Amino acid sequence: MHASTVSLTTPPFNPPTGLHARSFARHRAVSFYEAETEIYAQGERGGAVYRIEYGAVRLYRLLADGRRQVVAFYIAGETFGFEARPMRSFFAESIAPTGLTTIDTEGVDCCPSDLMSLALASMVRAQEHLSVVGRQSALEKLAVFLVDLHDRHRGDGRIALPMTRIDIGDYLGMTIETVSRSFSKLRAMGIIRLESTRSVEVLNLKRLRLMGE
Repeated sequence: MHASTVSLTTPPFNPPTGLHARSFARHRAVSFYEAETEIYAQGERGGAVYRIEYGAVRLYRLLADGRRQVVAFYIAGETFGFEARPMRSFFAESIAPTGLTTIDTEGVDCCPSDLMSLALASMVRAQEHLSVVGRQSALEKLAVFLVDLHDRHRGDGRIALPMTRIDIGDYLGMTIETVSRSFSKLRAMGIIRLESTRSVEVLNLKRLRLMGE
C-alpha cells in the first residue's frame, strides 16, 4: 500500500466546492493511493486539505476501547481535511483506488473565504452524521445514508458504494449483521435493488426519503 505522485495541470479539474478557481490555476501534483492506504493519521500536524479527483475516502477515529468510529465518507469532487485545530483529530484512508490533489492551507493556496467555506462544510457534515446516528431505527439510519449518497452522486438513481458493510456499520453505529438485514428489508419492500454489494439502484426515492424524515 503506497501513494505515488504525478504532475498534472489544473484545470482540467474543476475547483473543489468552497475553493476559488484561482486556488487551482497552476500546476499541481496528483497523488495516487491504492485502496486501504493511510493518507494521514490522527495526531499528525495538519496544514493541508485534499480534493478527491476520483475514488473515495473515509475519516475515522479510534475510541478509548479500541473500536473504530467512522465519522465521514468523501467521494469524487469533494474536499476533505480541514480542521480547526493544528493537529489531526481523525485518520483518513482511501477506501478505493484514489487520486488526490493537495491544497496547502498554510501557504498561498487558500484565502480566508476559502477556509471559511471549508469550515462550514465540515460543520454541516458533522451535524449530518450526528443526526443519522441519533435515529432509533436501523432502517431510518440506512435510508438517510442512502439518500445522502444519492444526492451527492447526482446520478440516475444508481449509487456506488465504495465502502464495505463494515464501514457503513461503523458510520451508522450498527453491526454488520444489522446493516445487511436493513439492506435486505429495503430490497424486499421494493425501495432499492441490490446490483452488487457495492452498487444500489434506488427504485422509490420518495419513499426512501420519507423513511428518513
